[in-house]
Amino acid sequence: MSQVTAPLLIVEDDLALQKQIKWSLDRFESVTAADRESALLQMRRHNPSVVTMDLGLPPDPDSVSEGFKLLGQMLDIDPNVKVIVLTGQNDQANALRAVAMGAYDFQAKPFEPDALALTIERAYRLAELQQENRRLQALTEPDALAGLLTRDAGMLRICRTIERVAGSGASVLLLGESGTGKEVLAQGLHTASKRKGKFVAINCAAIPETLLESELFGYEKGAFTGAAKTTIGKIENASGGTLMLDEIGDLPHSLQAKLLRFLQQRTIERLGSRQEVPVDVRVIGATHQDLRALISAGKFREDLYYRLAEIVVDIPPLRDRNGDAVLLAHAFLRRFAQEQRRGTLTLGEDAIRAIEAHAWPGNVRELLNVVKRAAIMADGARVTAEDIGLAAPATDEGALASDIDLRAVREHAERQAIVTALSRTNGNMVRAAELLGVSRPTLYDLMRRLGIK
Repeated sequence: MSQVTAPLLIVEDDLALQKQIKWSLDRFESVTAADRESALLQMRRHNPSVVTMDLGLPPDPDSVSEGFKLLGQMLDIDPNVKVIVLTGQNDQANALRAVAMGAYDFQAKPFEPDALALTIERAYRLAELQQENRRLQALTEPDALAGLLTRDAGMLRICRTIERVAGSGASVLLLGESGTGKEVLAQGLHTASKRKGKFVAINCAAIPETLLESELFGYEKGAFTGAAKTTIGKIENASGGTLMLDEIGDLPHSLQAKLLRFLQQRTIERLGSRQEVPVDVRVIGATHQDLRALISAGKFREDLYYRLAEIVVDIPPLRDRNGDAVLLAHAFLRRFAQEQRRGTLTLGEDAIRAIEAHAWPGNVRELLNVVKRAAIMADGARVTAEDIGLAAPATDEGALASDIDLRAVREHAERQAIVTALSRTNGNMVRAAELLGVSRPTLYDLMRRLGIK
């Protein structure tokens, strides 16, 4: 048998038949359930790789509604579980419907024990192969951007760009409004680069000009009043790793020349020293300002810009990321509910609508603060628009692309509808399919075609 150790779950309300099935499949370690609630409990407790189930379950064993409901819920808990449906001899239509929903296979009653055992054996082998494939993918694909949560097509393209350039030594310039996640992307770039040194960030706008040079380049003992010992700067501290220069547009003109010299020669001189220190560091610049406008105004060196902008990444604001505001709000609420020991907190429908309608000028940082306050202040388990401090919109308006290409318009509308549905339902595939008025397999097919993960 396969090396998958998770038990077989047998769902059958006829206790005599349940016992018979378990006896005929005694080569497999198994657990049993007689109704939907107990099956879901066993599912969460034992995480089975393979399930056999009858569609006719209490409270109405003559109907298949409870069985199909259970099938959808099990696949929602674990999309990789292999469900083998046991049906009546003349029940092929329901068997095919179950397979269309995501069941692995079906067997007609009365089943042939050897045939059922062979089907289960094959299901276990497939589960093992898929599990190994996921393990190998986890080893080969960097988890560099685990801190970034998005379903927006533009942000996903940015993630792929970050992963592609990570292995090179190219300097990267991240452009975007405050709060859009520039530091998260910079940290992801560092992680994916596999550089052994540290990730060091410095905000050029937060440090007075008189101190910024010593912060960046370090200083020797006695270089100025108060320099009691030799101190290395941020650049040298990041040697072997990555240096993020946040708000690079605020770097004083006098330091721009010194930074340019470092980028050209890859050596620094500490204040009060004439000795050059070689430094191997990957530099990432970030700013919310228009650097080309600063260049035109004579406030930023053009040669420094081209040294920093070997790869330029424009990060869209949160208001332009389809579905991301609600997706992030769900994630933040789960985190803060756990931190505040509030149990389970959920977003009410009015809160979801308000989040979708708000422009979020402060981007992800503003959203995080709003949700954190709501997690603290909400009276009940459901967070309302009032808890968030936003007014729910009177109507839910949408807009299509102005492009007259029918295929492009349709794909844009489908993508927007699917991402919105997934965000509103917090990624619940069954509820998202119901909102969209399509079957679960159809939703999976649409997501695969449109590249939605």
